[in-house]
Amino acid sequence: MTTQDDKAAITAVMAEMNTAWARNDADAYGALFTRDATYVTFVGTCYSGRADIVACHRTLFAKFLKNTNLASEITGIRFYGPDTALVTARGDTYKGATAPKSSKLSKVQTCTFVREADGQWRMAAFHNTQRKPLMEAISFKTAPGTIPAAQK
Repeated sequence: MTTQDDKAAITAVMAEMNTAWARNDADAYGALFTRDATYVTFVGTCYSGRADIVACHRTLFAKFLKNTNLASEITGIRFYGPDTALVTARGDTYKGATAPKSSKLSKVQTCTFVREADGQWRMAAFHNTQRKPLMEAISFKTAPGTIPAAQK
């Protein structure tokens, strides 16, 4: 496979994450993770392993996240060898048919992908952080050195 093929495969996994979420399918969502994956939510809860991720999402899809969709946009993919990639993205949940604009996605995600023995890319680690745009703006205004190079 080429790096482009791998990027396409990882992008497809991220798209399937949104699809499984829209179906409220915790099993399909969990299948995108390695058996020993680590999953950190934006509130700081840490789940260990696919079974824990599935159980948590089964409950979330039945309660707090029922009838929601997941929007995401990959902002970067970097490879660290042929079978490991770091993916950065923005995302958010929403209700209804219209996903929020990219600029309105309120969470930043970091995912570690690994190619497993079956050739499939899966997430070994997922970390989701709530963006604080006002705090960012204050930091950038009062300490311009904190502005990321990509935003200068």
